[in-house]
Amino acid sequence: MKNCPQYWELLFACWHAGLTAVPMNAKLHAKEFAYILDNCGAKVCFLTTGVDCPFGDTVLIESKEYANLESAPKNPAETMPDDPAWLFYTSGTTGVPKGATLTHRNLLFATQVYFADIDRLGPGDAILHPAPLSHGSGLYGLPHFAAGALNVIPESGGFDAAEIFKLMDCWPNASFFAAPTMIVRLLASPAARSPNSLKTITYGGAPMYVADSLRAIELFGPRLYQLFGQGESPMTITGLPQDFHQRRSHLETCGFARSGVEVKIFDTEDRELATGETGEIVTRSDCVMSGYWQNPEASAQALRGGWLHTGDIGSLDDEGYLTIRDRSKDMIISGGTNIYPREIEEVLLRHPAVAECSVLGRAHPEWGEEVVAFVVMNQALPKIETQVLDDFCLANIARFKRPREYRFVASLPKNNYGKILKTELREVLKTETREVLRIETREVLQIESRKRL
Repeated sequence: MKNCPQYWELLFACWHAGLTAVPMNAKLHAKEFAYILDNCGAKVCFLTTGVDCPFGDTVLIESKEYANLESAPKNPAETMPDDPAWLFYTSGTTGVPKGATLTHRNLLFATQVYFADIDRLGPGDAILHPAPLSHGSGLYGLPHFAAGALNVIPESGGFDAAEIFKLMDCWPNASFFAAPTMIVRLLASPAARSPNSLKTITYGGAPMYVADSLRAIELFGPRLYQLFGQGESPMTITGLPQDFHQRRSHLETCGFARSGVEVKIFDTEDRELATGETGEIVTRSDCVMSGYWQNPEASAQALRGGWLHTGDIGSLDDEGYLTIRDRSKDMIISGGTNIYPREIEEVLLRHPAVAECSVLGRAHPEWGEEVVAFVVMNQALPKIETQVLDDFCLANIARFKRPREYRFVASLPKNNYGKILKTELREVLKTETREVLRIETREVLQIESRKRL
């Protein structure tokens, strides 16, 4: 579903009836919906008009059928804390979506830690929802419901910078969750202005450049809270509070462990590393999922030793501040959304004209990263245009996952075992990015020099 008030009606109706909810981003492709619905074994799917969902038993929320649904039973179903509440589908490192099983205990813990670490809330507060309710924004709606605060759905149903500034004026003490790319867009908007009564902007889902953080602090004041989390530990691993933003302190980090959360760095043998050493970020708390839905192998791998292995690479300093050094080697984060190259590669390789391909992320000033595909063509078939591959991707995966550039190459670098060396391809992209920055910097300096003259 797109963001709308009925989303909340259905979410709480599921829990009232003792059911497990499976929120899905309305931007997904029909084939992605089909996979998730089949994997979770859904009985019925509610959707907004315009969402292409190939499922037998569907109900449009704008329909008479939805309006005529019977009221829920007076008494809620008896539910235990460790019963599943929310299946949060997030692509695994293989690119195959997996349902992180979030229990009522997980959601309650995340709600309480919001109160402990981010904000005290009450009936006079509000949260705006420009980001999808199926993900972080929806998760942070829960503490606002718990405190009797308002949940505000923008009329557009999504993110529009001018609309967000108007809503901040309209709703006193409003907060909202934003991916870094959304904050960058707010800063660049002609409507940008310092809000009078903004409470908090929580941001995360992708790295934020320190320069952008500083610009955001100048505009919004000491109202920013940075978080690091995953669907498997929803929104709750580390955080950098508002007062650190006010002091411009530790902005290059992801903050420190949230209340009741443990964070460590492990090596490839799952041994804890010393301060300053780089390895995989692991965490444990009551916020960590119970496992992946009907996937014991993936669950055992991700939760081995009692820790959630995030797949992210980072280090802890001697004060406990976490710095992410790199994402898991293949994952691309564009606009705060995780994109897994293998998923795109598998689609491209289904086209007969594609012999080999490798998909990577390239730095982008607004989105954080953008998708680039290196493609080796099948020499036995006629050459095709980029548009053909673009259309092929759009027919099989969500629009935001498709490559922004296709590079046709004669061959891909490989090791002695035939494995594609993505490190070499990444270096090509990094070198090009550095060259572009060098040229842009030289041009800016020349302009400034001319101004002084």
